Amino acid sequence: MTSGTEGAGAGAAGGRDEEAVARFVERFAADMAEAGMQRMAARVFAALLAADDGSMTSADLGRQLQISPAAVSGAISYLSQVNMVGRERDPGSRRDRYRLHEEVWYATLAGRDQVMTRWERTLRDGARSLGEDTPAGARLTETAEFFEFLQEELLGILKRWRESRKTES
Repeated sequence: MTSGTEGAGAGAAGGRDEEAVARFVERFAADMAEAGMQRMAARVFAALLAADDGSMTSADLGRQLQISPAAVSGAISYLSQVNMVGRERDPGSRRDRYRLHEEVWYATLAGRDQVMTRWERTLRDGARSLGEDTPAGARLTETAEFFEFLQEELLGILKRWRESRKTES
């Protein structure tokens, strides 16, 4: 493996216990799948998260997770769509390496802002189409207001997170 865990086992250089790493990967993947993420994508994400440099090749992921290249490809496609991983090439190599985005959680949540903006617009349009004074229209308006509120709060949280990181540096 070239994930920063090569040859690591209990007592190996770096002191990584690969069984403990595997347990973490499966446990965190199960947590993410329970929250709604595709199971295989959750396993691939957790493996990348546990890699010291936050990146692995398809072959590394397949070996570690004991999954097929097709399963890796499908998981990477999903994780790329939701902006959690990127693809790069090692210099002089034809192999793709998959890497977690910097500040992956910040970027993922910041990306939700665009989704919520679309949802809010669609909900407001729907409320006008259904009639804002109808029960369904009122429900859509309230949902749009909820997403508007959530966006404002999320932007404030993300800003405070960035500020807290600056003070820690």
